[in-house]
Amino acid sequence: MVRPARFGYNEEAAVSNHFQNEPAESNELISEKVCEEFDHMVEQLRLNQIQVKVIQDAELPVKPDAVFPNNWFSMNHSGSISLFPMCTPNRRIERRPEIIEAIAADYKVSGLEDLTGNEKQGNYLEGTGSIVFDHVHKKAYACVSERTSLDLLLNYCQNIGYTAVPFSSLDKSGRPIYHTNVMMCIGTGYTVIVKESIPEEQRITVLRSLENDGLQVIDLTLDQMEGFAGNMLELEKPDSSKILICSSTAFNVLTPEQKNRLSMFAEIVPISIPTIERIGGGSVRCMMAENFLEHR
Repeated sequence: MVRPARFGYNEEAAVSNHFQNEPAESNELISEKVCEEFDHMVEQLRLNQIQVKVIQDAELPVKPDAVFPNNWFSMNHSGSISLFPMCTPNRRIERRPEIIEAIAADYKVSGLEDLTGNEKQGNYLEGTGSIVFDHVHKKAYACVSERTSLDLLLNYCQNIGYTAVPFSSLDKSGRPIYHTNVMMCIGTGYTVIVKESIPEEQRITVLRSLENDGLQVIDLTLDQMEGFAGNMLELEKPDSSKILICSSTAFNVLTPEQKNRLSMFAEIVPISIPTIERIGGGSVRCMMAENFLEHR
């Protein structure tokens, strides 16, 4: 997780991220609130026995979305690290070599797959924002958008030995949903997904793929998606038990039935990050880059 230094409203990113809201507060007040929310989230994860490596963002250059590192890199089961091409120019400066060096100092890194050259051709694939992985069945679900190139998705999946499951996903205004991880989450034995956002013909294909793999489908509404209910992430404790991290906003829009169904698979842990969500347009899942690397 990256502790932000200069969090703020990103006008460039807001072009395609319709979850963002321009703030009325001062930058100083926003920064204070966001750091409190970030530190609280780290504390809650650690209280739940999750190991968290925190890297402090640098003051300069200004990186308003640095708190969302999952978009620019991933640490993979294979032992490699992938660097992803970013759609928004001012987000590309979030890729700091010292972050990779800090990870490599503690974990074994077998290689670096750098896809960032695709930015020159206008092709983007924003990490686990663009892709929701089912690592058990080696599938990669992705809603195609300005930030998620179909060709790049297919090539990346071929390289890592995963099957791509691309589809379209639209919000209530008919606009492409910018990241798959706001409308879909895959855990152990289940998936949370906004079925109504997917055109019917493609929806059948996506649901068939999920159900054929034995995943129970928990459906969300578009309104619940706007409350960040799709932006959740399952984590594993040292005793192999599962917890499902969501924001308090997301937890509060879930129905009792949905909570009961999810609780059959994992303990739900809601964390309050209202300022980060409202201004940054991303929630708890976006703040975490999962680490599948081995310790040195």
